[in-house]
Amino acid sequence: MVKSDDNIVASKDVTLLFLFLSFLKIGATSFGGFMALISVVQKELVIKKNVIQDHIILDAISLASVLPGPMAFNVIAYIGFYLKGIKGALISMLGILLPSFFLMIILSYLYVEYGQIPVFTNFFKGVLPAVSAIIISVAFNMAKKHVKDYKQVIIVIVSIVAILIVKSIFITIIIIISGGVLGVLMYKNAIASEINLVENNSKNNRYFIYSAITIASVAIIISFLLPLITTGEVYENIIINKKLMLTFSSMSVTLFGGGYVVIPAMQEIIVDGFHWLTNKEFADSIAMGQITPGPIFISATFIGYKIGGLWGAITATLAIFIPPAFIMIIFSEFLNKIKNSKNIKAAFKGVRPAVIGMVVAASYTITKSYPIDWFAIVIFLMILIVSIRYKIEVIYLIPISGILGVLFYNFF
Repeated sequence: MVKSDDNIVASKDVTLLFLFLSFLKIGATSFGGFMALISVVQKELVIKKNVIQDHIILDAISLASVLPGPMAFNVIAYIGFYLKGIKGALISMLGILLPSFFLMIILSYLYVEYGQIPVFTNFFKGVLPAVSAIIISVAFNMAKKHVKDYKQVIIVIVSIVAILIVKSIFITIIIIISGGVLGVLMYKNAIASEINLVENNSKNNRYFIYSAITIASVAIIISFLLPLITTGEVYENIIINKKLMLTFSSMSVTLFGGGYVVIPAMQEIIVDGFHWLTNKEFADSIAMGQITPGPIFISATFIGYKIGGLWGAITATLAIFIPPAFIMIIFSEFLNKIKNSKNIKAAFKGVRPAVIGMVVAASYTITKSYPIDWFAIVIFLMILIVSIRYKIEVIYLIPISGILGVLFYNFF
């Protein structure tokens, strides 16, 4: 449902197949976690294909930052819903998950069978500096459009410092809310009220909410009834999948802050609570989440596979991603209804610079995960220049950087 933005591709040209293939491609190339994935989305959908504008991504990040669950995946659900409604959200979620899911299944099988992770170390020593550079280039392009005065520059700087210094799972929420309050205080009087042009989708929204509640209710009823009519191995599998579904869905709708922030809480539940994994196995699951493209929450796939095989992997994956995505869609519809009000528009003038600061800080955080040597600096600068100056696709930049990493660290 592309609405009133100017100079973007018309709604009729954005098909479900287009969304699926676009997010399948993004899901296969977005190494490095939340902001890396967002950077690839910006390169692909804003710069190359011109189907959305930067502020849509910034709004999605803002909303995802104050809601529970995997932030990157929730942003994808928001964009899919914005472009093609409920069907667009569902097909976008499917496209972004498939590459990392299948790769994680392969890694899980190798780990369970052979007790180790295939060696990708040198490949990622080349990829991660490139990811840092791509994130910086995205922040730079966003800042050119959304940071217009010194007050917004200050918000960007404060956001960067807060992310890097304050160690709290609530820091992103605090930054978003603070940015919104400052935006209202500083820009309310300078913004004129506009007539709300957003299409009224209350009927479709109600239909979606009723459908989601019905599906969730049926799944819960089935999960409680099946153990009563089954025995033996089937019974054991149902009990395991029921535990996985309840555990991961509960975590997904109660943990705030995104991937790296919620890892300690996940470890406490999975390792110390249920004893499903050892500390080493949990650390390895996080490592596998890092070396696969897409959301880092894909580590849930390994945990589900370790506990319940392929069905366990599917159950854990759906449980960790789908419930918070539905919450995101419901709130995004609410946001669409109020975003043209005077106060909300003023709030976004404070929130968007704050989000850009968070993007910059994410790039710095990634630099701590690889050695800073002259090769990494060269890769970073080369990709940064290429990303800002030319519109070269990330799908080429990431693999080339990885291959250069393999060649350099193996032979020099």
